[in-house]
Amino acid sequence: MRHIFFSLLFALFFTILVSPVSALAAKTIHVLASTFPIYQITRNVTLGVDGVELDLMIPAGLGCPHDYALTPQDMHKLAKADLLVINGLGMEEFLGAPLKKANAGLQIIDSSKGITPLPMREVEHDEVHDAHEVQHETGHHHHGSPNPHLFASPAMAALIAENIAQDLAIKYPEKAEQIRTNGTAYSKKMRTLAHKMKQTGSTLRNNRIVTQHGVFDYLARDMGLEVVAVVQAHAGQNPSASEMLSIVSIIKSSKAGAIFTEPQYPEAIGRTLAREAGIKSARLDPAATGPELAPIDYYQQIMQANLKTLVDTLGSR
Repeated sequence: MRHIFFSLLFALFFTILVSPVSALAAKTIHVLASTFPIYQITRNVTLGVDGVELDLMIPAGLGCPHDYALTPQDMHKLAKADLLVINGLGMEEFLGAPLKKANAGLQIIDSSKGITPLPMREVEHDEVHDAHEVQHETGHHHHGSPNPHLFASPAMAALIAENIAQDLAIKYPEKAEQIRTNGTAYSKKMRTLAHKMKQTGSTLRNNRIVTQHGVFDYLARDMGLEVVAVVQAHAGQNPSASEMLSIVSIIKSSKAGAIFTEPQYPEAIGRTLAREAGIKSARLDPAATGPELAPIDYYQQIMQANLKTLVDTLGSR
C-alpha cells in the first residue's frame, strides 16, 4: 500500500510538471468588447470557443460613445478583463487614464488596425452658397480626424472580423485554429452581404442621399452612394436655422433622392428638411445599438432591412 501511495504521488507531481500548457488551456480568457457592434462581431469570431468569456463594456443601447464617461461598473469589467477589443480610430478616447487605473496590464486588440479610414465630416453644408448667401464660420468638407464608423459597412465589418480573429488567435494559441475558422467564416458572410449591397446600389434610381451624420460614409462609398450633406455636422448637435436652409439648398441643387435618419436620434429635423426640400425621408440603422440579448446574426438582419429601405425609398432601375 505504501508503494502504491508513493507511485500515485509521483505520478501526480509528474503530471503537474509536464502539463503547464494543459493548465493554461483550461484557464478562462476574459474578453471585453468596447461597443455593441464590436461585441457582435467578436461574438461571431469566438462562437463555440471553449474558455473564452465575452462581455460588452458599455450598454448595448448606448450607440457610439462620443461623449461617454466610464461608470464604476465599466471599471469593474475592465479590471477583470484579460483582453479588450476596441473599435479604434478614436472611438474610445473616453478610456485614456481610467483604463490604466483600472487595469494597467490589459492587452488591447484594435479592430481597425491596417484599415485606411475616411476623414470625419466636420462641416457638411458649406460647399453650396445659395441665394441666401449662407456663411459658415469654421471648418471644411472632409477634414479632421478619421471617421471611426467602419462597422456600418459590411465590407469593413469583414476586415474588422479578420483583425479580431488574427490577434485573438495569437493571444490565445490553444484555440487559434477554431478562432481563425470562425473569423474566416464570418468575414465571408460579410463579403457576400457587401457584394449584394454594392450590386443593389448600382441599380438604385437615385444614388444621392442626405444622412444624419457621418456614420454611413463607409457604407455609402462601398455601395456607390453619394452623401451630399448630413443633418448633424457632429453627432447629437442639431443644425442651426441657417444651416438647415443651406442643407435644403444642397438637396435641391444636387437633386438628392432622400434623407435618412437613424433610430439612435430624433427624426423630427430630418422630416422637416425632407418636407422643405420636397423629398422622402426614412430610417437607416447603422447597427450601432441593439437589444441586450441580440441574436448572433443581428447585424445581417439590420443590413438586410437597410437594403430594403434604400430600394423602397430611392427606387430601382
